[in-house]
Amino acid sequence: MKALVLAAGFGTRLRPYSDHTPKPLFPIDGRPLLEHLIRQLINGGCEAVMVNTHHLHARIEAFIESQRYPVPVRTRFEPQILGTGGAIQNLADFWDARPFLVVNSDILTDIDLAAVYRFHCGHPDPVTLALTDCPRFNTVAVSSRGTVTGFHREAPAERRLTFTGIQVLDLAILDLIPRGVFYSSIDAFRRLMAGGGEIRAFVADPCRWDDLGTPERYRRAARDHLAVRAFRSRWPEDPPPPADTIACRQLAGDGSDRAWYRLGCEQRTLVLADHGIRPGLETCEADAFIAIGRHLQRKGVPVPAIGVHDAFSGLVFMEDLGDENLQQHARRCTSADELTAIYRRVIDAVLPLWTRGAAGFDPAWAYQGPRFDRQLILERECRYFLTAFVQGYLGLEVSPAEFQVEFGALADGLLAHGLDGLIHRDLQSRNIMWHRESPWFIDFQGARPGPVQYDLAALLIDPYVELPPPVQEGLLAYARRRLGCDPERFQAGYAYCALSRNLQMLGAFGHLSRVKGKPFFEAYIPAAVRALQHHFDAPQAGDFNRLKDLARRLARQVDTARR
Repeated sequence: MKALVLAAGFGTRLRPYSDHTPKPLFPIDGRPLLEHLIRQLINGGCEAVMVNTHHLHARIEAFIESQRYPVPVRTRFEPQILGTGGAIQNLADFWDARPFLVVNSDILTDIDLAAVYRFHCGHPDPVTLALTDCPRFNTVAVSSRGTVTGFHREAPAERRLTFTGIQVLDLAILDLIPRGVFYSSIDAFRRLMAGGGEIRAFVADPCRWDDLGTPERYRRAARDHLAVRAFRSRWPEDPPPPADTIACRQLAGDGSDRAWYRLGCEQRTLVLADHGIRPGLETCEADAFIAIGRHLQRKGVPVPAIGVHDAFSGLVFMEDLGDENLQQHARRCTSADELTAIYRRVIDAVLPLWTRGAAGFDPAWAYQGPRFDRQLILERECRYFLTAFVQGYLGLEVSPAEFQVEFGALADGLLAHGLDGLIHRDLQSRNIMWHRESPWFIDFQGARPGPVQYDLAALLIDPYVELPPPVQEGLLAYARRRLGCDPERFQAGYAYCALSRNLQMLGAFGHLSRVKGKPFFEAYIPAAVRALQHHFDAPQAGDFNRLKDLARRLARQVDTARR
C-alpha cells in the first residue's frame, strides 16, 4: 500500500510558533510529529509515502531528505493549497490500483494502521474512516450498521464519534474530486453518499489519540510523553509508569513567567519547568537553562540534575529539591552566628560557579547577551530601574537623560573593579534551595561571564532576608578571603555591584508588581529603597549626586506611603 501524509496546512491555530516551525516538525519526545507518523506507516506495511507541503515547505523537505527510510518517502509541494481532497487528486500519478492510506500530520496516536487497512480491504465500500470516541470532537454520525451517515452534526445519529484523521480510500474516490482546485475530501464523501455509496467506520477504541492542532493540546501531549520517559530515565530499575498514573501539581511560581510542576508516582517525584513553546529559532530561555544547568553540574556546582528535556516544547524535567528555600531556612535562625554559618556555606557552595564555571562556558548558551557588559548594566539595570520602578511603579516624572552620565560612570566603575568569573546573575535567597542540609542553586539560566561581586551583592543585600549590616560585613570579608583576591579591588567592585544590583532589584519589583500583577513583591520595596539610599550614601559609593538625591526622594516617598 501507499500513503499520503497531509502536511500542507498553514498551522494557523499553532501561531505564532508555526511561523518559525511547520506543524509537522513540532517534536514529540525528541522526534518530529511527521517522523512518528512515517515510522508508523512503514511499520504498518506502507511501501511508499508522499508528504504534501506548502507552509515552510523547504524545512519539511530538508527533514525528509536527511532521513534514511527503508521505503521511498517523497514530498510534493503545493504552490496553492489544494485542501484534503485536492491533495489526494494531485497524487493521481502516485497511486496504484490498490486502496491507499491518508493520514493527517497533526495527530499522535497508537491506532494500528495495518488493522485499519485490513478492515478496509475486507469490505466492498470505497472509503473507511478511522473513528474514536472523543466527546469534545464527536461530530461524525455513525449508524448501528457501522456506516458513516453524516458530518458536522448535519444528520441524526445513533452514535457520534470523532474522525481521527486516518482514512483508507479506493482509487475510485478520485472520480469525485475535481482536478487542480481546492477541494475538501468531506465534500467528496458527501457526493459519494448522495449517489448511494457508503462509508465504513473503523472504530479504533480503545486507543491513544491526540489532535495537536493547538498550543495547549500540543504541550499536553508533549508533557505526557516526556513524563513517562523522565521517570524511566530517573529510575531505570523500575517499570515506567503509564502517563495517566502520574500526578501533576502546579507549584507556586515566583517572578518568572515559567510554570513549575511536581510530578509524582508512588514515592517518586520529579519537578517540571515549563518554559513554554520556543518563541523563535534563536537561543531561548529553555536552551540556556538546559545547557547551563548541565555545565554547572559538570563543574561540581550543586544544581538539580537535569533529566529528560525538550527545548522546543520548553519542558525540562529535573531532580526534586523539595520546598524549602534559603529565605525560609534563614527565618528559622535564632542568632546572627547561626545566620552567618548558613551563608558561609552558601558562599562555599557557589565558589565553584564563580571560579571554575567560566572555563568551558559557551557564550552562545546565554539567551540575554553573552556577558555582563556595559550595555547590559545600562539597559537592564539602570534604565530598568528608571522606567519600571521610578516612572512605571511610582509614577514620578524624571528624565533618563538627567542620569545618563552617572549611569555610565556606575557601569564603568563596576567593570573596572569587577573580578572576572561566571556569575549566576540572580543569586538571591529564593533561588537557593535548602536540600539535604545544603544549599542548591536554581534559576541559573541567566548565568554568564561577569564580576563575581555582583552575585555576592545579590546574596547579601537581598531584601527577602534583610541580613543585618554586621552580618553582611562579616560575610563580605569571608568571601574576600575565600576568593584570595586583591582587597581594594574586591571592595570597590562590590560597592558598584551593590548599587547596580539594588537598581535592578527595584526595577524588577516595580515590573512584577505593576505589569505582571504580582503584588506579593511590593512588600519588599521599602527594604530595597532603604538599602539603595544606604548604598548611595556610603563613602565608597563615589560621586553620584543626582542618584543620591533621587534615592533620598524615593526613601521619603516610600516612608510617607507607609504612614
